[in-house]
Amino acid sequence: MKSDSTLTVTTWHLEQTSPADLRPAAEPGDGIRIVRAEVPSPEFSRYLYASVGADIRWTDRLSLTYAQWQELLARPGTETWVAYDRGTPAGYVELCAHDDGAVEIMYFGLIPAFRGRRIGGHLLTYGTRRAWDLAERTPGRAATERVRVHTCSKDGAHAMDNYLSRGFKLFRTETGEEPDVGTPGPWPGADA
Repeated sequence: MKSDSTLTVTTWHLEQTSPADLRPAAEPGDGIRIVRAEVPSPEFSRYLYASVGADIRWTDRLSLTYAQWQELLARPGTETWVAYDRGTPAGYVELCAHDDGAVEIMYFGLIPAFRGRRIGGHLLTYGTRRAWDLAERTPGRAATERVRVHTCSKDGAHAMDNYLSRGFKLFRTETGEEPDVGTPGPWPGADA
C-alpha cells in the first residue's frame, strides 16, 4: 500500500576544514576493530546500508540494482570502513572523494544492537581520519581540503551530537518535505 503522507525533514550540512579540527573520541575497549572492505562487494555494502538504516528510514539506495551498487563502490576515492565487535559487523562509514578537494562521509552509522556502547564516536573518529588521508591510498588524488557530512532529522538521536563533538561545524541547514515511507527494516517484514 502506497502512502501519500509526507514528512518534514531538516538536513544539516557539516564540515571540517583541517585535520586539526578533529576531536577524537575515546576508544570503546577491547574487541572493536575497524577494517577497510578493500574488495567492493554490493552484497556486503547493501547489507550494511539496510541494517544500519533499517530503523531510521534510509531508503535512497534500497532500489539500486547490483550493477548500480558496483558502480558506486568502484569509483576512485570511495572506501568502506567497517567496525567489528569480536568479529561481528557493528557499523560502517563510507567515504567518497569529490573533485573539489572534499571527501564526503556518505553513510555512517551502527546497527541498532551496537548503539549506545561508545562505538559510534570511535568509528566516526577513525573514518574522519581516513577521509583526511584518503589521497595517500588513491593514486592521482590531491590532498583532502575538507571533510563533509550531512545528517537529518530522520537520523539517530545522537548523530548530530557525535558530529559536533568530533569537531564538525555546521555550514548549511535545509528543510523540505519527503514521502513518509515508514521504517523499511533490513528485509521485508522486519518492521512488523
